[in-house]
Amino acid sequence: MNAIKQPIRWGIIGCGEVTEVKSGPAYQLTEGFELVAVMRRTEAKAKDYAQRHQVPKYTSHAEELIHDPEIDAVYIATPPDTHKHFGIQVAEAGKIACIEKPLAPSYADSLAIVNAFKQNGIPLFVAYYRRSLPRFLKIKEWIESKKIGEVRHLEWQLCKPPNAIDLSKRYQWRTDAVIAPGGYFDDLASHGLDFFTYLFGSVIHASGISLNQQKLYSAKDAVTGVWQHHNGITGMGNWNFGSANAVDKVQIFGSKGRIEFSVFEENSLLLEIKGRIETVRIPHPKHVQQPYVEHIRDHLFDPNKTHPSLGDSALHTSWVMDQILSI
Repeated sequence: MNAIKQPIRWGIIGCGEVTEVKSGPAYQLTEGFELVAVMRRTEAKAKDYAQRHQVPKYTSHAEELIHDPEIDAVYIATPPDTHKHFGIQVAEAGKIACIEKPLAPSYADSLAIVNAFKQNGIPLFVAYYRRSLPRFLKIKEWIESKKIGEVRHLEWQLCKPPNAIDLSKRYQWRTDAVIAPGGYFDDLASHGLDFFTYLFGSVIHASGISLNQQKLYSAKDAVTGVWQHHNGITGMGNWNFGSANAVDKVQIFGSKGRIEFSVFEENSLLLEIKGRIETVRIPHPKHVQQPYVEHIRDHLFDPNKTHPSLGDSALHTSWVMDQILSI
């Protein structure tokens, strides 16, 4: 691709809820970036977003935004089943992309996206932003400094009761088997599984059981998986979205101690060594994707820096998820 010039002008495809606070403002606040256009299928909603966030241009046509000569990079924040369609168009237009997680509903579609960007020599970033958050980097620091010795095993339990939309059987894309075969597993478990590979490296074997226990929607609502990292560390997860109680608990067991934390709750990190417990609370920034977006800037402008969440790492996460879901 051509030399990257500052500022990089971004457009957003899909300016929905996630872009209101979590991600959209980060592209406006990051030095060297500008947010110049947004797209949503309903033009009135695109206009409303643009006016509230002081974005110069808006449209209801994704292709118009992708091919706008005043846009250098595109953030795709639409449901996963559209990522391949829009992602390949962005790659063929020769523009940088950030795509929301999961990269696609399947490993095959994820591979097609990654290959399109590689063939066109274009950077691809995927919004597994926990790889950039200080709270999760503290866990990585503990692991790398061997606070708990040699890591042996990790476990994650994520359980939630069905919400009002689930019980009403009203449609939402997160539980549509065509868009998200694993249901909430696709949307939520992807974050943790990706972070585990960031901590412990690639997974060489994964398998699982997935089914629909409640029959409230078409996607899976109960998943159990096991996996092995390349270095022999084993993992186990249970994700159930029909339980009475909400639980989000990760435990990492080492030869000298353990680490406990949640993936989604902002509770304190726990470090236990020989019965002695230390807790650390690290709050997230207001715009939770801000560090992740700043790392995109660093990757693009500094040849000595590499972003922690690129196409290949997201592709590997897609493979792990496919294996656990047995699809």
